[in-house]
Formats: sequence, C-alpha cells, structure tokens
Amino acid sequence: MAFVRNYGSGRRIGIIASLALLAIVAVGWWQIGSVATPASRGMAEAAVPVTAAVATRQDVPVVINTIGTVESIDIIAIQSQVSGPIVKIEFQPGQDVKKGQELFLIDPRPYQAALDQAQAQLAHDQAVLAEAKTDLLRYQTLQRENSIAKQQAQDQFYVVQQDEGTVELDQANVETAQINLGYAHITAPISGRAGVLLVDLGNLVGPQTSGQATAIQSPSGTATTASGVSGTTGQTATAGQTATGGQTATSGLVSITQMKPIYVSFPIPETMLERVLRNQAAGALKVEAYSQSGKLLEKGKLTVIDNQVNTGTGTVMMQGTFANTNEVLWPGEFVSVRLIVSMRHNVVTVPVQAVMEGPSSSYVYVSGADQTVRRVNVQVAARQSGIVVIEKGVSAGERVVTDGQYRLANGVRVDVQNPTDAGLAPR
Repeated sequence: MAFVRNYGSGRRIGIIASLALLAIVAVGWWQIGSVATPASRGMAEAAVPVTAAVATRQDVPVVINTIGTVESIDIIAIQSQVSGPIVKIEFQPGQDVKKGQELFLIDPRPYQAALDQAQAQLAHDQAVLAEAKTDLLRYQTLQRENSIAKQQAQDQFYVVQQDEGTVELDQANVETAQINLGYAHITAPISGRAGVLLVDLGNLVGPQTSGQATAIQSPSGTATTASGVSGTTGQTATAGQTATGGQTATSGLVSITQMKPIYVSFPIPETMLERVLRNQAAGALKVEAYSQSGKLLEKGKLTVIDNQVNTGTGTVMMQGTFANTNEVLWPGEFVSVRLIVSMRHNVVTVPVQAVMEGPSSSYVYVSGADQTVRRVNVQVAARQSGIVVIEKGVSAGERVVTDGQYRLANGVRVDVQNPTDAGLAPR
C-alpha cells in the first residue's frame, strides 16, 4: 500500500510540472506576439522615403568629349630690316595693337638723306636725257637734209638709250631709298597682342643683330616674321625671314600673337572619324570650349580635319575656330572640348542618378500611381551632362526613383519626398 501511494504522488508532481512549463511557454509566446508582431507588421507596411523625377522627351546632342589646346592662328616676330638706333617705341608691352600701327621708329635721317640723294641724281639724269633727246631730234632732221653724216645721228640715238637706262637706274635707287626709309617705321603686320619688349629705346638694331633664330612655331608648323619669307629647319632666320620645324623666338624686337580669331586643336578617336566627316559634309559642326572647372568659354566651328590618323594614339587631330571676341581663350591654354557631331531628336531622358547597374543590364525603379515601385530593365543610348538617354524600358511621363534605390524591391511602397522633372537641358 505504501508503494502505491508513493507512485501516485510522483505522478501528480510530474503532471503539475508539465502544466507549469506549458503555461510559461504560452505566456512567452503571448508576450512575443504582443510586442514583435505589431512592429513587424508596421515595418512591412511603412513606405520607404525616396526622391524621384519624371522621364521627359527632348533633343539631345551626340557629342565627343576631349581635351584641346588653344593655339594662335599667327605668331609674328617683329624684326628690323635696316640698321640704326631706336628713337621711338610707340606701344606698351602686352598691349593690343592694330594692323598697320607703328611700333618702332629707327632713326630715319640717314635713309631720308639717301632718298634725297637718289632723287637729286634722278633729276640730274632726267635733264641729261632730255638734252640728249633734243640733240637726237636735231641730228635726225639734219641727217634727212644730208647736212650731217648718218653715223652721227645713229650715235646720238645710242646716247639717248644710255641716258634712258641711267634714268631707270636712278628711279630704282629712289624706290630702294623709299623702301629703306619706310623700314625705319616698323609697323604691326597683323592685329594682335604684343609680347614682352626685347629691346630698349636707343638700342642699335639691324638685320644682323636682331635676326638670329627668330622663328616662332605656329599651328601650321611655319613660323612667321614681318616679311613672311620662308626658311627650313636648321637655318638661321634673318630679318624678315621665317623658319620651320618647331624653332622658338630667342631674339628680335617683339612678338605679336593673333588673339581673334583663334584655334583650338584637339584629337578625336579614329572610330568617330567617318561619322564626323559625314556630318561635316552636311554643314559646319559646332565646337564648344570649356574651362577645367566646366564653365563655357566660347562656341566655335570645326574648320580643320587633319589628313592622317596618328598610328601611335589612334586619333585624328581637329581644329575649331573661335571668334574669341572677349579674349577668354589664351594661346597655350588647355580646355575641355565638346564636338557636337549630330542631334538625337525627341528621345526619352532621365537623370543619371536614376539608372542603376545590375549584373546583366541597367535598370531603374518606376514609381506607379499606387505608390509602389517595380524594377524595369532599360537600354541606355548615352550618358552625358547629368542625363541618360533611354532607348528602351521607360516612357516619357513615368516617374523614376533617383535616390533611395538600395532599399527597394518589386512591390515596395515608397514615399516620394520631392518629385522633380528629369528634363535637364543637355549642354
């Protein structure tokens, strides 16, 4: 009987312990459900804050972006073509000068004296010629009357010819003296900006002293001085001459750099050459020059396409001509260049921030009227100036998410904070 009672007591204790454990588990689940379930349900239903923009249609240019160098169309080293001291300097270094403006005056007195002498000699010989012609007429009259020998009249004819030659020589001497006197007044052959003054008032200059290695490299490869006579690499360019082959001016009086208009030289990939040539034939292509900070400096036109491809770089050199009215482009300056090749008309565009890159394609999140988003794969035609041109996947008027995409998935509700228009005008 005692064994039975002990067995029944242990059984009751086990049942009570089991019921207590079940009660504890039930209370725990009730507490977890009362705290976690509402929060989880709230998180599932809370809208994700995002920003969005509306896809729009607009015309977008097809551009080639590259780096260019500003180059002067003409750089001229001013030389003296006669010898003498400089008695006047008629400009300031760094000043804009006009074509034909007097820059220097070399002492003109010796050349004025030489001109006066040549003119006096001309007047004398003209009088001698007039006398000889008068004698010839008289001798011819007497010869017809058989009053003098025919030989005497013939000799006088030759005297007249000699005097005529003398007069022509005198006229050439007068012209030479006038040219030399004109060279004493050194004028600007082009309009441009004067550089650093290389001589001072009173310096003795001349073709031999100021004409050593005076060539300046121009964009075309030919350096030019005042008279424009060409030379070759390795030669010494004397007064009024030029040389080629990348020489640099080391002497002279001053250099003048043409500022308006001006070139910008830049390379483009050879793969784009055919397209550029095709569109250039239809009309001059536009070129835009920007500063390194992105500020538009000047607009111009494509005027030169080089005649060969650089095999080392796979590029073709181009030159755009810019009016440079305000002289914002400076020779030697590096600028960002945008060559506008053609125009895409009425294409769909979205901000560049809207397009994400997936493992297989680009995609965007499109926000619907029910404030939920769906992921849409898109085909991108171009990215430029803060916008993306979409060929396929998004239509104009659809709203695309531009910020907050990393928290999104298909069907997620969103709260658009500041919807904007994607119609950013392409540069």
